[in-house]
Amino acid sequence: MKEIHITATDTEGTVRQIQDVLGGEITERWGEYMLTINNKEAFGTITFINFEWGGSLLEYNITFFDDISLVMDTSMFNPIHFVYTLEGHSLHRFELEDQKRKLDQFQPVIITSKNGGYNYGYFEKNIKVHINLIQISRKEFIRKRLNDASVLNQKLYDIFHDKQHENTFAYFGSYNLKLSNLVKRLNSIKQKGMIRILMKEGIIYQILSEHMQQHNKDVKKNKELDTDLTKKEINLIRKLASKISKNVSEDYNVEDMALELGVTQAKLQEGFKLLFSRTVIEYLRHVRLEKARDLLNSTDYNISQVVYAIGFSSRSYFSKIFKRKYGLSPSEFLNNKKESNIKIA
Repeated sequence: MKEIHITATDTEGTVRQIQDVLGGEITERWGEYMLTINNKEAFGTITFINFEWGGSLLEYNITFFDDISLVMDTSMFNPIHFVYTLEGHSLHRFELEDQKRKLDQFQPVIITSKNGGYNYGYFEKNIKVHINLIQISRKEFIRKRLNDASVLNQKLYDIFHDKQHENTFAYFGSYNLKLSNLVKRLNSIKQKGMIRILMKEGIIYQILSEHMQQHNKDVKKNKELDTDLTKKEINLIRKLASKISKNVSEDYNVEDMALELGVTQAKLQEGFKLLFSRTVIEYLRHVRLEKARDLLNSTDYNISQVVYAIGFSSRSYFSKIFKRKYGLSPSEFLNNKKESNIKIA
C-alpha cells in the first residue's frame, strides 16, 4: 500500500501533495484546476475548485494501480466533508478506530474530524472511482450572512457550529439517486469561462442541499441505511427504473419486472421506495405524467395521442391524475400554451 501524507491547509494543497507522490500535471482553466495522471501509478483526473464562501469541490475520476492510503493531518485543514460516490467505492476511518467504513456507490456521506487528529481515506487498486467531495470550512461558511445554519437539524447544526473542531462525526446515509443526477449535471456543463463556474457553483449548492435534506429524512426515520438489498440488486433496480423512464408506453406489471430482475416482488418494491420514495406503480405513474407534460408542451400531439404515447388506455383517468399532479387539466394546459404562444407572437 502506498501512503500519501496530507498536511496541506486547503484543497489545492491536498491535490498538489497527491501529485508529489503520484506524478501527473496540473492545468488551470477559468479557476478550475485538474490534475491529470497517466502513468504506472494511476490513470484519470482529480479536479478541484475553491469558492470564496468557504467551500471547495474536489472530484476524483480515477483508477489507482496500487492500494492508496491518504493520511490526513487535521491540524491545519479540517473541513466538513460531503461525499457522494457515483462509481466504485472508498473506505474511511478515524485515527482511534480499527475498523474501516465503506463509502458505497450512491450513498451520501458526511464526515468531520477532531482538530489535531488524523483522518484516513483508502482507495483499492484497479477500481475506477468517481467521487464528488464538497468540503466546507465552517468558520467561513457560517460567517456568510445567510448561512446561520438555523434550518438544520440539531446534529448538523452542532457540526457547523463546532468552530473548535472538538468532535468527530460520520453519517452514512440512505441511497440517493437525486444526487447522482446532480453530479452528472455538474460534469456535463459545456459552457466556458465565468458562466461555467457560476453554473457549477449553483449545482454544488443543490448537491449540498440534497445531502442535508437526506440527513434530515434519515434522522426523522431514526435509522441509518436499513435494507436487505444487495448492491447488485440496487443497481438492477436503478437500471430498470431508467428503462421505464425511457420507454413509458410499455405494458409493465410488478410480477414480470420482479421475474426479469430475479428478485421477489417485495424486494422490488423495497428498492423503489429506497431509491425514489415511491412504489413501483407510483414511480411508473410519475414518469408517465412527466412524459405527458413534455409531449403536451413540446409537440403538436392532441390529448388522445398523448394518452396513447404514454401507455394509458383511459383518457378520463389520465385527465384526473394529470390535474391532481399539476393543478391543471390537460385541456387547460394546452390552452395556456396556446395563449403564451399568441402573446410571444
